[in-house]
Amino acid sequence: MQKKIVVRLLTVLLMATSISGFAKEASKVAAQGGDTKAERKQEVKDYVAHHLLDSHDFGLYSYTDDSGEVHHVGFPLPIILWDGGLKVFSSSKFHHGETVAEVDGNYYKIDHAKIYKTDATGTLNYDEDGHATNAKPLDLSITKGVFMMLLTSILMILLFKGLASSYAKNGGIAKGVGRFFEPIVLYIRDDIAIANIGEKKYKKYMPFLLTVFFFIWFLNMFGLTPLGVNVTGNIAITTALALIVFLITTFTGTKDYWKHIFDPLGDGMPWAGKIFIYIILVPIEILGLFIKPFALLIRLYANMTAGHVVLGSLIGLIYIFQNWIGGTLSFGLAFAISLIEILVALLQAYIFTMLAALYFGFASETHDHAEEHEGEIAHL
Repeated sequence: MQKKIVVRLLTVLLMATSISGFAKEASKVAAQGGDTKAERKQEVKDYVAHHLLDSHDFGLYSYTDDSGEVHHVGFPLPIILWDGGLKVFSSSKFHHGETVAEVDGNYYKIDHAKIYKTDATGTLNYDEDGHATNAKPLDLSITKGVFMMLLTSILMILLFKGLASSYAKNGGIAKGVGRFFEPIVLYIRDDIAIANIGEKKYKKYMPFLLTVFFFIWFLNMFGLTPLGVNVTGNIAITTALALIVFLITTFTGTKDYWKHIFDPLGDGMPWAGKIFIYIILVPIEILGLFIKPFALLIRLYANMTAGHVVLGSLIGLIYIFQNWIGGTLSFGLAFAISLIEILVALLQAYIFTMLAALYFGFASETHDHAEEHEGEIAHL
C-alpha cells in the first residue's frame, strides 16, 4: 500500500514539475511582448518550435529581472568543430546564441541550433525560405541531446551493474531498486524475446533488446521533466536506433530468411510457373527490408514529437486566453495529457523493442525439413 502511494505521489510530482517547466518558459516568452492575441499565438508557436530543437548549452530555466534583462540558468557544453582543423571551445562564447564566437581568427554564430561561419559582425545570409546560406563547419559538439544520452547510458550502467551484483550476492534474488526492474527484465525475456525469437536463439539478442528498451524509456521520461530535453523527438536519434535494428537483422539473417525473400513461394512450384509472380513479389520483399526500420524510426519520432507539441500548445493557451476560464481548462487538459504521456513513454519503448524482436525472429528463423517431413507422415 505504501509503495502505491509513493508511486502516485512521484507521478503527480513529475507532472507538476513538467507543467511548471513549460509554464515558466511560456510565461517568459509571453512577457517579452505580445499585446494582441495574434502576437501571443505567434510567440507560443515560436516557443514550442524552439523547445523541439536541440541546443549547444544546457539551460535549466531563465528569468527576467525588474530591469527587463533576461538571465539564463544552466551550464555550457563543449563545442567541437572541424573547420580546416579541430576547433574546441565552450558554448559560453555564444552567450545563448546572442553573440559571435571568435576562434583562431574564425567567427561562428548559432542560428536555429546550427552553427554557421560568419564575420565579426555576425551577419548571416538567408534564402527565400528563411534558411541561412552561410558555410557550416562539421559540427561534432556535445549538444544537450548528446549529453542526455551519455547521462542515460551512465545511469543504465550503474543501475544494471548493481542489479547484476545483487543477483550474484543473493543467489539470483534482486535487492533494493532491482526489485522494481527485475519484473520488467523478465517480461522482456519471456514475453518479448522468447515469444518472438524462440527459446534456442533469444539469448544473443537479449543484451540489445534490454538496452534499447530502457534507453528509450529513460530518455522519454527525461523528456517529461522541465529539463527541456526531447531526445527521442529528434529524427536523427530514432534513425540511428532503427539503423542498428536493420544491421542486426541483416547480418544475423539465416539462409532460410534470405531464401524466403528471394524465393517466397518455395520449391513447390517450378521456376517457369512462378517467374512472372516473382517479378512483382521479390521487389516488394526487398522493399520490405527497408520499410520495417523506416516504420520504427517514424513511429517513435512522430509520437514523441506530437506529445511535446500538444503539451506545449496547451500550456501556451493559458497565455493566449489570459483569463481564469481558459487558463483553468488549459491547465487541466495539460495535466491529463501529461498523465497520458507517461504511458506513451513506456508504450513507445515497448513497441520499438517488440517490433525489433519480431524482426530478429524472422531473421533467425530456420526450417528443419526432416522434422517437417516426419510431421507430415505422422499426420497422414
